[in-house]
Amino acid sequence: MEQVQKDFDNIIRTSNFSKKEVEIKQEFLKKFLEKGFPNRKQENWKFSDLKQIISKNINEISFYNDYSVSNKIDTSLFVDELEHNKIVFINGRIEKIDFNYENKDKVEIIDVLNLEKNLNDINSLIELNNAFTNKCYKVLIKSGYSLKKPLIIYHITNDKVISKNINLRLDFELEQNSSLRLIDLFKDNSEKNFLNIFYNFDLNKDSILKNYKIDKSINKNIKYSFNNIEQDKNSISETFVYSSGSNFLKNEVNCNLNGEFSSAFINGIFKLSDDKQHEIKTNINHLTENTKSYQLIKSVLENNSRAVYQGKIFVNSKAQKTDGYQLSKAILLSESSEFNAKPELEIYADDVKCSHGSASGSLNENSIFYLMSRGLNYQQARELLINGFLLDVIEKITDSEIKNLIKNMIGVKE
Repeated sequence: MEQVQKDFDNIIRTSNFSKKEVEIKQEFLKKFLEKGFPNRKQENWKFSDLKQIISKNINEISFYNDYSVSNKIDTSLFVDELEHNKIVFINGRIEKIDFNYENKDKVEIIDVLNLEKNLNDINSLIELNNAFTNKCYKVLIKSGYSLKKPLIIYHITNDKVISKNINLRLDFELEQNSSLRLIDLFKDNSEKNFLNIFYNFDLNKDSILKNYKIDKSINKNIKYSFNNIEQDKNSISETFVYSSGSNFLKNEVNCNLNGEFSSAFINGIFKLSDDKQHEIKTNINHLTENTKSYQLIKSVLENNSRAVYQGKIFVNSKAQKTDGYQLSKAILLSESSEFNAKPELEIYADDVKCSHGSASGSLNENSIFYLMSRGLNYQQARELLINGFLLDVIEKITDSEIKNLIKNMIGVKE
């Protein structure tokens, strides 16, 4: 931990934070140093010891990054099939913010380092993020406005960074009756780095958020992504996760349904091989009456890969008429692959409808035999069954334009 303090001191010396911001960051650093990286002693990390994973894959990690030097943007990494707005991170530094498709008076980008409200009851990785984040922008969608085009946030790394901790944060506020379609796309050409990402979403009355996270490109990095979503009356959040490319990735979603008739939908796919370990952790907190949540996670695992789904539905005593559902299913393609599920229901109201389920197993050999009898070879039959298994999750995507894009990206066919 001496390296953490040393790198923090370097950042403070080379940055122009105010005295108050430095004090807040020092408090976050102190809290991180007290807790350290998460390990199996913590319930939320019982399946994934991050301290051990970092030690094994990165060894000596550096926390200091020089954000004064800009990086060249490789436009060949951009998605051509879809007109879109852009925020481009390269090695943790924001290189481009482009909302050229939108009405300029309806989308506001605010340069603000808003850390104070997160001082209490947060995990050590968010504390690390708040201590080391260099810049924080807030994207404000004005009342009554729906973005004409999706926003793609490119998370790009290149071979200039190795054995680094990269921290970044974005805040989003959707004012009343506004909507945002957001794609997080990871494009990694680096290895042995730890990316620590924190998003905070404030959804006001009647607003809609659709967030799609795609980690497909094969890389040797370790990632942690935390989404905090606060929802007011009649708001909707839809989160989709495709988890495949990184050595280790944990996506965590904490969603507070604060307003009546608010709803949250979380759907995810693990497609893993070659010793990769990925996890999705969700907390859906039903805090008032007439709220709804739905979660569906499916996994296809082979060659020593491991997936974890921890999903919790919390219903407090005021949250009557809650409707909460979660289901996880896994196909294990080799004896060395592993799937762990930890579904939780914590309910303090009596007029609710909540359920959960989990199942895992191998491909049905009778189904493979049947398909082979219709002219397919073994590999084709296997791929067809896997495709059908995953298609069920893809069809939960409510935006048809983005649904087709994701189908093409990950190779799932109807």
